[in-house]
Amino acid sequence: MRIGIPRELKPLEGRVGLIPAACGELVRQGHEVFIESSAGIKSGYADDDYRELGVTVLDTADELFEKAEMIVKVKEPIAPDLDRLRKDHLLFCYLHLAAEPELTERLKQIGLTGVAFETVEDKGNLPLLAPMSDIAGRISIQVATHLLHQPEGGKGILLGGVPAAKRGKVVIIGCGVAGGNAAQLAAGMGAEVVVFDKDPAKLAWARTFGANVTALYPHTDDVIAQLRTADIVVGAVLVTGARAPHVVTEEAVRQMQPGSVVVDISVDQGGCVATTRPTTYDNPTYQWEGVTHFTVTNMPGAVPRTASQALSAAIAPYVGRLAAGKWRDFDPLVKGINVEGGEIVHPALKG
Repeated sequence: MRIGIPRELKPLEGRVGLIPAACGELVRQGHEVFIESSAGIKSGYADDDYRELGVTVLDTADELFEKAEMIVKVKEPIAPDLDRLRKDHLLFCYLHLAAEPELTERLKQIGLTGVAFETVEDKGNLPLLAPMSDIAGRISIQVATHLLHQPEGGKGILLGGVPAAKRGKVVIIGCGVAGGNAAQLAAGMGAEVVVFDKDPAKLAWARTFGANVTALYPHTDDVIAQLRTADIVVGAVLVTGARAPHVVTEEAVRQMQPGSVVVDISVDQGGCVATTRPTTYDNPTYQWEGVTHFTVTNMPGAVPRTASQALSAAIAPYVGRLAAGKWRDFDPLVKGINVEGGEIVHPALKG
């Protein structure tokens, strides 16, 4: 198969769909691999790194989309990508269509087959979402810690505290991969951490992060009570393929203290905090009732070298299976189909 890797176009998005080593494996399997010139630069990979492994480097996106049968990218296509996509393309990337009705309609109009990383499901796990959730969870705490600094409009708190000073408090809604990583990092920094989740196994897991972690069932009154004294709130609620439910209401955010920080990792799926709206790294934060919100839709894009390596390792076997052409009987990839032949396929998107 002819596989194309275009340059990512979202603002300050530095990731690349496949790193050179993964492309080399595909070439050895007999596939033709094309990459748009400079697509890997921000991840630390020069065009020559790809050429040395048998990848053809093309000067323009027009050439790449014209030659490729399968398009492997990171983030969902935006206008210039959509103008180049064809009915016969197989698109493999993050799509997050539950929060993108206009994109959904455009992909239906094109008529292509779109397989989304975030809905590829294997034995109840989401193996292609997990590596970016790892990173987003950690970034949420790293960024929020900085946003608590007084020059950034924060409370002026050192998250872990010091002797004779109170430690900061982090409340995390959802203890999946993203929320779990956020909780582990916050606990390791010495913060007081409160984790909410409905799954008893995840609550038990959260308690292993340290004696400074409290794990609770998300009763509405308990969530609101914890938010009132939180310095950082991390939203990490996921419903596979569907729009995230609003677990934190506007009124709950309004009761938070001025200078507090909200990071909504669920923003790709619409956000689990009612006051969330999508932002980019060009202008990543905004204030709502005195609370700083960080709601960038491509959080892992800030660390493209780490993120590209982790993502490439996760998706490479699936790219190989798609390219081999014998994947229709492979349930994890079939579950990943979001749109095909002008129709919505994934059940979570039909509702």
